[in-house]
Parts: sequence; C-alpha cells; structure tokens
Amino acid sequence: MILVLAEKSSVAQDIARVMGCTQKGRGFFVGQQYIVTWAVGHLITLCEAKEYDPALKKWSLATLPIIPRQMQIKVIPETEKQFWVIKALMDDDKVDSIVCATDAGREGELIFRHIYSMAGCRKPFKRLWISSLTDEAIREGFSELRPGNDYDNIYYSALCRSYADWIVGINATRAYSIKYSGKEKRVTLTLGRVQTPTLALIVNKQKDIDAFRSKEYWEIQAVYDKGFSGHWMDRHTNEARLYDKSKAYEIAASVKGRIGFVRDIQEDETAEPPPLLYDLTELQCDANRRFGFSAQETLEIAQKLYESRKYITYPRTDSRYISEDMIPTLTERVERLNIEPYRSLAGKLLALPQLPVSKRVADNSKLSDHHAIIPTPVRPDMSRLSEDEEQIYDLIVRRFLCVFYPKYEYTTKTVTVEINAESFVSRGKTVNRWGWMECYIEALEEEDNSDDKAAKDAVGTQKLPELKKGEEITAVDVRATGKKTRPPPPYTEAALLYAMEHVGRYVSDREIKEKLKETKGLGTPATRSAIIEKLIGTGYIKRKNKYLIPCDKAMKLIDIAHDELKSPEMTGQWEKALSQVAEGSMTMDIFMNCIVDFTRQVIEEIRYSEGGDIFDCEDPGRRNYHRGEVP
Repeated sequence: MILVLAEKSSVAQDIARVMGCTQKGRGFFVGQQYIVTWAVGHLITLCEAKEYDPALKKWSLATLPIIPRQMQIKVIPETEKQFWVIKALMDDDKVDSIVCATDAGREGELIFRHIYSMAGCRKPFKRLWISSLTDEAIREGFSELRPGNDYDNIYYSALCRSYADWIVGINATRAYSIKYSGKEKRVTLTLGRVQTPTLALIVNKQKDIDAFRSKEYWEIQAVYDKGFSGHWMDRHTNEARLYDKSKAYEIAASVKGRIGFVRDIQEDETAEPPPLLYDLTELQCDANRRFGFSAQETLEIAQKLYESRKYITYPRTDSRYISEDMIPTLTERVERLNIEPYRSLAGKLLALPQLPVSKRVADNSKLSDHHAIIPTPVRPDMSRLSEDEEQIYDLIVRRFLCVFYPKYEYTTKTVTVEINAESFVSRGKTVNRWGWMECYIEALEEEDNSDDKAAKDAVGTQKLPELKKGEEITAVDVRATGKKTRPPPPYTEAALLYAMEHVGRYVSDREIKEKLKETKGLGTPATRSAIIEKLIGTGYIKRKNKYLIPCDKAMKLIDIAHDELKSPEMTGQWEKALSQVAEGSMTMDIFMNCIVDFTRQVIEEIRYSEGGDIFDCEDPGRRNYHRGEVP
C-alpha cells in the first residue's frame, strides 16, 4: 500500500475520490492501492526556549543569545490526535512507501518533512507537485511523481527560514523587552526578521507625514469658447502651481475674456501591452484597491477557489508566467469561460485561428515553483459563488482573458494656448483601439470612485475638439483656485504589499539597490498577509479606514531598533539567500552561520546600550495623531 499525506482534509478528500479510496477510516481514506490521510496545516512546531533549558523560562540578558546546538521539534498539542493517526499509518507494515501531497511549495514541504521526521519514518517517499486540484491534474500528477529527494533543497530553505525566524525573533524580542520596558509592567516587544523592517516602512512613512508642512498654492483654469478647458503653466519652468495669491488673481484677470491662439499641438501615440498574469501579491493589491479586501482575506478567498471550487490554480505563487508546455491547454480554458458574463470576451478569442501566446504569457525562464494564477479547465457555476468569491474570480478571469488581446492603443494630444503672453495647457486622449482594455472597460465604468490608473485612463478624460495651430480661442471664463499641498498618504495594504515586494525602491545605495532587484523583497507572497496581520495583532499598527497606521509603540520601537534589524536591505538579502539555498547554490550551514553571527552582534549592541523604561505599559491601540496625518 502507498500512504498519501495531504495538507488539509479537503484536499485529501479530492485525492481519495480521484484515486478510488472509498472506504473511510478515522482520519484517513482507504482504497485498493492507496491510503489517503491529511495534516491540519502544521502538526509540528519548533520547541520553545524553556524546553531546551528550564532556566530559560525566566527572561534575562545574561542568558542571551539563545542559540540551540540542534533545533528541536515537538507535536502541537491542539492537533496531536491527527499526528498519531499519521504516525500509525506510517508505521503500518502494509505501507511500503509514501507520497508527499502537501502544498507544492516551501511551507508545504516543511509540513511533510517535520511530520515524517517526528514520526521516525524511514520509508521511501515521492513528491506530488501539482498547481491545480482538478481530477485531471491529480491523475496527471500521480502519473508523474518525482523522487522525494529532488525537493531536498526546498526543504533546507524552509528549515533555514524557520530556524532564522526563531533565533532572530526570540533573542531580539527578549533583549528589547528586557532593556527598554519596566520591570513592574514589562511590555513584550516582538521583533522579527521580516516583521521589523516591514514595520519600519510603515513608521518611516508616518514620520514623513508628521514632518510635512502644508503650503497654500493657486491653480488657474481657463474655460474656452470651443468647449474645453486648459490649465495655466509657467512657460519657462512648466510649473502649474503659483504660490503668490496676488499673482494668480492678476494673471486670471488679465486673461479672462481675451482672445488667444493655439501655439502648439503635440500628439503622442501609445500602445500598451496587456498586463502580466497574476501572482498572489498582484492579486492582493488589486483586490485591496478595487474591493477593500485585506491581503489575508484575498488569500483565504483564493484558497477556497483553489481547494473547494477547483476554479483557479495554486494561488500562493510568486510567478506571473505559465510554462510553455501549458500552451496547448489554454484554448480549453478559454472555452470553459464562454459563459456569461465572459461570453463576448471569450467568444472573440475562440473565433481566432489560434490564441496569440507571447513570451509575456509563457516563458519557462521566468518560472518559480509554480506558474501564475489562472482559471482551471473547469466550467464555473457562477451561481455557486459568494459575492466575495465572484469578485476575486472575476479579477483572475479578466486578467487571464486580456493577455490574449492586442495592445491598448491611444493618442494623447497636448494643446498649448497662448493668451496675453500666458500659456495654458490642455490634454486629451483618443482611444484608437481598445485592445485588452475591452476586458475591463465595462467594469471600470461602473466604478466611478476607482483609484485604478487604468480606470482613470479609460473613462473621464477630456475630449478635445479638432484644432489647428494659430487658431483663435477666447477664454470665456478664468478662475484662480486656492488649494493646499497634501501630505503623502499612509500605506494602504495594496501600497504596503507593493513596497514589501519592491523594497529596493527605498534604498539609496546604488550597489545595494541593484542587488535588491534580484531578491523577492520582504517575505514571500504566501507570508506577507500573515506579517501584516501579526503587526496588527501585536498592537504595532491598526487599520483606520483603508489605511494602516502605526501606534506609539511602533514609533518608539523603530527609533531604538538596531539599524540592520529594521533594514530592508538586510532582510532582502536574506530572502535572496533563502532562494539560493532552495536552488542549491548556498548551503544551510553558510546561511545559518550568518544568522547566528548577526544575532550575536545585535545582542551585544543591546547589552551595552543605555536602555531605559520608555515603554511604560501595554497600550497597543493608542496612537496620538500628528500634524499632517491623513486619517
């Protein structure tokens, strides 16, 4: 018999049904050839410090840094019943080998290997590596099982991440909590390899807001007799703002009712290719901008569309391309989408001799563990979807269909009118070919308040009349309007996810910036939502409307935190190193030695720092709003 270990019961049920395991036991399914069982996510975790040495239960700087010679694991009490079911099956003499069917990724690999190790199992195992849970994908996956040791490096990378998070987190948390909070009411200051630089991004943005000082300025708009308008612009500096009120009103008065002429007309042709397919981060960003979903909510909805509905492929991916061997399956996927509300969009593609598949869609050289998120070849029953599921599925479907459409082509016209020696500029857009924007224009027109750039480009642009150079134009109305400069807004979840992924943008050192382009940013697509939720749960930040606002506790912590502990450069390079471990180009020992050396350095710096009782009590929700803050 072959034992199959899935990550969740719902996935196990699907595998059991497809592989003919119809007899149900307590915590498993049995068939003629296979026994299918499941974990409940993580059944095994790393031991706590006090389990290495009871003396470590008491927090003291004298016991730091805590660096176990050998990291140890234990069964999680809340779910140990299922572990013992799995262990008994692994020990069963009828079981000759095992199939690892946990999620195909770093975390899924760790879940299986921890269980396998804790159970003391030595039986051979193979790896099921699939990106969708359709019946066809499961059958195909079982026909192409790979040797388990093919994924050793991914396991080593997962171990490194887990060990590094434990070592850095537990030592930094204890050290800062001891050094900077009172003995009577000690505040727990949680720090981490990824969460602290992420928190630093949020805090630094807040500092920019707090330091902002608003300035008053004026803009001048002229309305013409030919049915369009223009904005004043300094002809020498191209500045559209005036910081002198009297000058603004003087210009407006000197132009109103006067006849001018068209001094210049410029036309620029633009052809925008379709956007790339979704990875998880991009999907989370769009879902936050369009529907206000948190990153965690989007992940949960996408996971349900993947596991329960079977409508999309594996969502926890960082790739925006598909493999070239998937090209023959694309037409079938489009055919399954030839239903309302996608019938007209899918129908146009199906009418083509063949789908136009470019390197922006299928490119083996840009794949990671998984391909981009796309619909499966399962015809969806839209009536079964909840409103939230329908919104996320709609994003994925429209993105999938649009990549086969032609470029979005438009002409941008810039008209400069001169009146009484002053310049007024008007811009308008003429769409020459909707191309891939056809997949979005209907939805975007319904979203009058959309922040989406494509929405603003597609609807609401000024339509300019046909004009000629030298043509006379009268300014029938001219007004100077006073405004104030606004501070930069705090992070939304979409903006923070983008910042975490493109952390190199926040680095001034050119050499480091170039290196960070090669990293995957802070965290991974699968972990970023959990990092945000942890920062909220520990009282460092809170949601206020659509923004993420740091609390006082966070502001104070980042002020005292070790530079490299809050540095995106350091964490970005660690993420790159983890990728190198997964690729086999760096060993676990080299990575872990760097982590240990870094931890010792941080502890020594804290040990000899001045310290002080600057966190007087636990008050995670308190935040005094400062001048310039956007609520």
